[in-house]
Amino acid sequence: MKKRTVFDPLAEARRLEQERIERERQEMIMAQNDISVISLDNNIENEFIGQGMTDPEPELLYTKEEKRTGRALGHLETRRVMLVNTVVGTGSVGRLVEGLYNTLIANGYECMVAYGRDTHPEGMNAYRIGQDMDVYIHGALSRLTDRHGFYSKRATLEFINVIEEFAPDIIHLHNVHGYYLNIRVLFEYLKKSDIRVIWTLHDCWAFTGHCSHFEYVGCTKWINGCYACEQLAEYPRSIGKDNSQKNYEDKKELFTGFSDLTIVTPSQWLKARVEQSFLGQYHTVVVPTGIDTSVFAPVPEERRDDNLVFRLRNSLNLRNKNVLLGVANPWRTRKGLMQFVNLSKLINERCVIVLVGLNDEQMGRLPESIIGIGHTDSVEELAALYSMADIYVNLTLEDTFPTTNIEAIACGTPVITYRSGGSAESIDDSCGIAVERNSVQGVVAAIDTILSQKGMAYTTQDCVRHAMLYDKEVRFEEYIREVYEGM
Repeated sequence: MKKRTVFDPLAEARRLEQERIERERQEMIMAQNDISVISLDNNIENEFIGQGMTDPEPELLYTKEEKRTGRALGHLETRRVMLVNTVVGTGSVGRLVEGLYNTLIANGYECMVAYGRDTHPEGMNAYRIGQDMDVYIHGALSRLTDRHGFYSKRATLEFINVIEEFAPDIIHLHNVHGYYLNIRVLFEYLKKSDIRVIWTLHDCWAFTGHCSHFEYVGCTKWINGCYACEQLAEYPRSIGKDNSQKNYEDKKELFTGFSDLTIVTPSQWLKARVEQSFLGQYHTVVVPTGIDTSVFAPVPEERRDDNLVFRLRNSLNLRNKNVLLGVANPWRTRKGLMQFVNLSKLINERCVIVLVGLNDEQMGRLPESIIGIGHTDSVEELAALYSMADIYVNLTLEDTFPTTNIEAIACGTPVITYRSGGSAESIDDSCGIAVERNSVQGVVAAIDTILSQKGMAYTTQDCVRHAMLYDKEVRFEEYIREVYEGM
């Protein structure tokens, strides 16, 4: 990707501020020597007789760069940011929000996080939007009416009171779906306010009439207008009626018309889709998701009972086996579950597939050639599983920018993935192989390639080196530099 010259608005703002101070000092000296100056309440007005007395003051025309500089100058004094997401501290997006909050605080910003479910990390300045009952009611009504995002009015109005009290300079939205916000109430307020809005999209829900992903079914209705949705059974599920056309029209009305909105995507793939949609009028920046490379790092196997890798290999009977690992939460057909079943029929007996994140019903249906493990919230366990594997295999058929790929290479494990969505964007030839979508035979060939070059290519060092590009501190600093202060 071509490196973009970064405009440093803070340095420019400081320079302009010094020039302004010097200019006002010189003007004050001139004014004191000019008998035509009229002084009212210590404010200098109408510096010369006849100027500004009857003629209207000329309209100020600001260039885009001057506006950016002025905004950055304002942030030198008051830099308040409110982050909004369904959850905070859990899940890939929730961990991103928590990390961004901590980085902003460390860089002198005052922050608050607003979220819709569960709890927040201890010590965080946070506000929960609504309660469990609000989420249940919103979800139930969405199931019946297919109007996800148009309930929780009371909870959203109360949230707006919190926004008014906190008075942020920036509101940074993440997932606004998830049965906790009324998008009409929120976005009508935001468009009337003088608050700068940044919106990081983690899926496609913002510009469709129903779904959060459409690549699996090959739908393109979202480009010009949704109708007759074929994914009503998918999140956000509707068992009542199809309101995809009305949803699309309402979203287009609500999400357009901002004077100061920046969109962020984690992948080039999603940016391209945004630019095809009704959100294409806004400037869109790509900032890939970062991970904690101090947690996701190679875990060496040691012959000790307290060593997770040693215990996993023994308990799962994986000695002298090449482990092909897959991780998802939840597992679905479009996440590649049946692709792994087909793959299990083609690999040799020296390889074994281990899938993490399955529910009991899914584990009961697995062929004997696949080992199933339930869901884990422990990043330490995930790091041990990634480290134990010889290859991480991601056969997702649609995804925006899966962090599991980065977590795996950070633990020293090469990745094989389909070219679906932005999944292949996080790897290069040093740490993995991208295969055409639905090509299980291509996956088998890629497995043979990596295993045949074990110790010579796709090494732990190669993988870790590439993963450092996605260290969370690097990416959070990029958020501040490119998005918060660079626009």
